[in-house]
Amino acid sequence: MDLLIFDLDGTLIDSRLDLANAVNATRTHLGMGPLENERVYSYVGNGAPVLIRRALGDQAAEAEIEEALEFFLEYYREHELDNTTLYPGVAESLARLQAAGKRMAVLTNKPVRMSRAIVEGLGVSPRFFRVYGGNSFEFKKPNPIGVDTLIGEAGVGRERTMMVGDSSVDVHTARNAGIPCCGVTYGFQPETLADAAPDLLVDRMEQLVDYLLGGKA
Repeated sequence: MDLLIFDLDGTLIDSRLDLANAVNATRTHLGMGPLENERVYSYVGNGAPVLIRRALGDQAAEAEIEEALEFFLEYYREHELDNTTLYPGVAESLARLQAAGKRMAVLTNKPVRMSRAIVEGLGVSPRFFRVYGGNSFEFKKPNPIGVDTLIGEAGVGRERTMMVGDSSVDVHTARNAGIPCCGVTYGFQPETLADAAPDLLVDRMEQLVDYLLGGKA
């Protein structure tokens, strides 16, 4: 593989607590009680608008959702690195892949400015030639437009490109783009990988690097 496209939340970074705190701050702002953190984690993966809709429930009016989304984005922007960290082994794995000449990019459904700020704040932005978010294109994952763009920019064939993510959204993105996919089991939604069946499944990022550079998993 010459091009590796990584999801962000649940794949490279553990942002669960900051997301849950931002969601519950939003619910408090609207006079609602908090949700359990685990429940919030299960809502992540399809972008902030979907996260807020899920967090408010089916009865929420559009005006309420718009107000909540605006509050959430402002609050989260101010607290996006309070507790967020790289998963163990990620920094070292990215360094090994870059040293081996691999091109790497981030493709997430999180807003792009936040995504770039987090990647930069955690010190790994030099590893990636592109960081694209949910508002970088007309469509979010699992639409393949982001993957297609990155393949074109990197000048790499689809057979030499791999998507790496923690949920079925990433697997479906890879399938829609006609590229292989690696699922990580330590992320937010590993249970969604069961039916999606990625081509490769790893418990640690180092396993993926060993597989790519040494032919073993």
